Amino acid sequence: MNDPIGLIGAGGAGPLRPAIRPPSQPGAGAPGFKETLLKSIEQVNAAQQEADRAVEDLVTGKRQDVEGVILATEMADTAFQMLQSVRNKVLSAYEEIKQVRV
Repeated sequence: MNDPIGLIGAGGAGPLRPAIRPPSQPGAGAPGFKETLLKSIEQVNAAQQEADRAVEDLVTGKRQDVEGVILATEMADTAFQMLQSVRNKVLSAYEEIKQVRV
């Protein structure tokens, strides 16, 4: 029987009692939030640099495929918008946490 949510056969857990798993440590093989965010920023930066290079090559005549240039600029724009969205969500979560009374 396939167990997609991990309720069966995990360390004495029954069908009504989920298995208790310790939270994964950032250094235990899984990258942390900071590393993931920095990697995403680097990827967006690389996409923007590639788009800039493609536009320069088109203008100088080194490149003839307008579709490739448009695709590169749209990919860079979409990646940047996604990163901005993540930033806005993180800031929103931070503001919400700041409002919590201790």
